[in-house]
Amino acid sequence: MSALLPPFKHTPIEAIPSTVDRVRETFHAHTTLPISYRLVQLRKLYWGPLLTVFAARLRDHEDVLQEALRRDLGKSDFDAFVGELGWCENDIVFVCANLEKWAKDEKAPDIPFANAAVSPKIRKDPFGVVLVIGAYNFPIQLSLGPLIGAIAAGCTAILKPSEVAPHTAAAVQMLVEKCLDPAAYRVVQGAVAETTELLKQKWDKIFYTGNAAVGTIVAKKAAETLTPVALELGGLNSAIVTKHADARLAARRLLWGKVMNAGQVCIAPNHVLVDQEILPAFLAELKASLAEFYPQGAKQSADYGRIVNQRHFQRIKAMLDHSRGQIVVGGETDEAERFIAPTIVLVDDLHDPILADEIFGPLLPVYAVRDLDEAIRTANKLQATPLGLYPFGTKAETDRVLRETRSGGASVNDAFFHGIIPTLSFGGVGQSGQGSYRGRASFECFTHRRSFTSTPSWIEWLLAVRYPPYSPQKLARFRRMSMLRPDFDRHGRVQVPLLRRVLALGAGSWQTALGRYLLLVAVATVAQRYFQTDRLR
Repeated sequence: MSALLPPFKHTPIEAIPSTVDRVRETFHAHTTLPISYRLVQLRKLYWGPLLTVFAARLRDHEDVLQEALRRDLGKSDFDAFVGELGWCENDIVFVCANLEKWAKDEKAPDIPFANAAVSPKIRKDPFGVVLVIGAYNFPIQLSLGPLIGAIAAGCTAILKPSEVAPHTAAAVQMLVEKCLDPAAYRVVQGAVAETTELLKQKWDKIFYTGNAAVGTIVAKKAAETLTPVALELGGLNSAIVTKHADARLAARRLLWGKVMNAGQVCIAPNHVLVDQEILPAFLAELKASLAEFYPQGAKQSADYGRIVNQRHFQRIKAMLDHSRGQIVVGGETDEAERFIAPTIVLVDDLHDPILADEIFGPLLPVYAVRDLDEAIRTANKLQATPLGLYPFGTKAETDRVLRETRSGGASVNDAFFHGIIPTLSFGGVGQSGQGSYRGRASFECFTHRRSFTSTPSWIEWLLAVRYPPYSPQKLARFRRMSMLRPDFDRHGRVQVPLLRRVLALGAGSWQTALGRYLLLVAVATVAQRYFQTDRLR
């Protein structure tokens, strides 16, 4: 297997500027502009894993990408396929099936009749040369996912995988080099020094996935050249369990969200705020679910991953060691294996160190609250704009949570279901990032919507009003042509014209009016049949 798994090698820093220049020249040569070119690149990327990896598996009973994920993160074959390989393959198929439709010019909406003659439309132009900086926790999905969007949009790209998952970074580089046009798509490997050099280059957009500290550095550097950025960060994602929630369902689903990839998931629940009335039942169900998931213990299970490296192992262990909370279940660690057991910690102080930062590991603090009011206040206090939010309870309760909080996304009565739908737009807000991608949103992330008009010569007589010399007559004509009439008075009250009220049958909208007209027709039809039947008698 070692012969199949390529080594991780840093890209020479002095080679980075010329590499960026190469892909910029390709973009300016309009090589990536044709839809046919983009589709060929995506299709080759789709078949790449099958040709270069799965074929090897048939011969050697091994899979390069899965082996890389296993070495870096201890991922099982199931997790590797569901969260990485299968995800990217489905994304490519979906994008290929819809790309021509997405890339077509759009008729601009909300255009007044006076401007219709110039045919306002929206073009879908690629941003240009983009930098994609991946993350280590899903090192294939979070590297190739944005790259798929960049290819679909017609951009050229430099991909910088995370050096924290070196085996997978090397495997991804092998895949890109074998499958994609090297004049348009390149991989740069390295750590801080190489990333710093990349950020010195001029980009048309930067897509970064990772922590907020590095995200801030990326955003500051991009701001120097007014480069737009998409930042996919993490957050202190709150789960809220009300007293009316199903304790077993909440425990089972939240635990699943915490043990996936050993908790190294940006949208994993960071802590649970649970109503004190349901707390004993919730803790009991967490223990039961953990025993069900790992009958022989998590350490013995091939389905449970490992922490990516020693530095992150020590970071997570320090959180556990410094917490003043009570360990309800778990707590076992093994530094040699980078193993940290799924651990439930009952805390009674919001200032406990385990609640201070994003955990990004398999620790789940549980904090009891008196009621939903306190839960919402606490969630907003811990972080006002997390990446995810997970309320469990009745519809009225979960609706209130969504109404009185903010987050990048939310899953009601589940742990990050919104984050595992590959065609659903995904992104953060405020402290958890900006911009979104996945599915069509990936195409739009790297696309500039360029508005344009086409003015015919015959319209010149209408445009005469804009040319000097100006006069009161021209101003009056322009007012008649351009000004909209408000449907409200100076006090902010809506004023509906009498004729419109009559025609709309008193309804507040034309949709409601249509329903009333249909009801009138139905009543009239029934009445007509009744009178006809009465005459026959």
